[in-house]
Amino acid sequence: MFYYVYIVRCADETLYTGYTNDIEKRVEAHNGGKAGAKYTKSRRPVTLVYFEKFSTKSEAMRREAAIKKCSRVQKMALMKG
Repeated sequence: MFYYVYIVRCADETLYTGYTNDIEKRVEAHNGGKAGAKYTKSRRPVTLVYFEKFSTKSEAMRREAAIKKCSRVQKMALMKG
């Protein structure tokens, strides 16, 4: 099993960062399921714009926390590669 840290772009052009072990299901949940984040619920649809893959949940959670501390400019640079 792998874990993913991801960034989605919301309809209002804001960015949301999260982690999951099933990235496709998580994006689907953000776009219509009850399991989507409160933040994205009113900002649908969302589009997956970036992700990183990890072998442990703790690595993914640490990386998610680090990305959430980044500015929007830093996140955009990360997404560009």
